[in-house]
Amino acid sequence: MQNKPALTLAPVHDIIARRWSCRAFDAAKPVSREQILSLLEAARWAPSCFGDEPWRFIVWDKHSDRAAWEKAFGCLVEWNQNWVKNAPVLLLVTANSLFRKNGQPNRWGQYDTGAAAENLCLQAEALGLKAHQMGGFDEAKVRETYAIPAQYACMAMIAVGYQAEASVLDEELQQLETALRERTPLGVLFFENGWNQPVKTG
Repeated sequence: MQNKPALTLAPVHDIIARRWSCRAFDAAKPVSREQILSLLEAARWAPSCFGDEPWRFIVWDKHSDRAAWEKAFGCLVEWNQNWVKNAPVLLLVTANSLFRKNGQPNRWGQYDTGAAAENLCLQAEALGLKAHQMGGFDEAKVRETYAIPAQYACMAMIAVGYQAEASVLDEELQQLETALRERTPLGVLFFENGWNQPVKTG
């Protein structure tokens, strides 16, 4: 199986270095209920503006309710279905656009929801699982299918499971699975003391 730790200029925690979005999942290996609850707890304890917890997650476990999982799977675009078919767990991540406490617009809701989703992905890594976040789904279909209120933005779907060998994927996906991980150089995206002033790395 592919092990592609991040190559960093400075040390980072091993869980962060190891986390990457694989597409090869082991269809025969379920994620336990205890593991699913652990993932959700990790998301629950993310920080949020005023502690408002704007995120709402829906989870589908293929091994406990295959029909429900298939219904959610049907909301993905075809290209993602090609590999998600082997993932035992799917989640939908949504963000409340309004504060619960007063109904006023919450412009930090999506930012906070992203933090909750990343907590979940890092917890998956800590549990020996892999998580892959996706924007490739039919937002209108998922909203209608699950009667999601208009104030909630459908942000992403996440596939979770145990990693498998790249050989479970078709040739195109195998190439993506085995490709080297790359990131933009630090100074291009991170500035110091002003806009577009690259952070010093030496």
